[in-house]
Amino acid sequence: MKLQTIGIVHSPFAKAEGTPIQPMYAAGVEGHIEVFPEYAPGLKGLAGFDRIWLLFWCDRAATCQLIVTPYKDTEPRGVFSTRAPSRPNPIGMSAVRLQRVEGNILHVSELDVLDNTPLLDIKPYVPAFDHLAAERTGWLGAAISQRSVADGRFEAGVKAP
Repeated sequence: MKLQTIGIVHSPFAKAEGTPIQPMYAAGVEGHIEVFPEYAPGLKGLAGFDRIWLLFWCDRAATCQLIVTPYKDTEPRGVFSTRAPSRPNPIGMSAVRLQRVEGNILHVSELDVLDNTPLLDIKPYVPAFDHLAAERTGWLGAAISQRSVADGRFEAGVKAP
């Protein structure tokens, strides 16, 4: 398996602590995506979409933890039932709002990704495909935390609270 970095995420967040935990908590947060010039032709047609999926490598995540206490809960959970970045393959995903495309630069908002994060892929957000009804939301249905920003518990070198 070979992954190729196609660009870099630029955001106002230098560390996990204080970063919104999902785009829905990142209102007003703007940044840009620098797509490497050799991949810029792949952006053709992207400007017509309101939202895009960013797939990225959580390069500052702590080593894999199969049991984690997610931000929205106080109970330990299996990492695959969470969106915690400390995973066997620390791949993150975020559905951000695409403001505009200027050459190889994507201006985005509702950004919840750390600055200088390696970008793996971009896909258009398509409501007909991506907005699916769900009756069960697992432990999140009873989540007690109102946390909307990270505290650094999954960042490499940061001691868990």
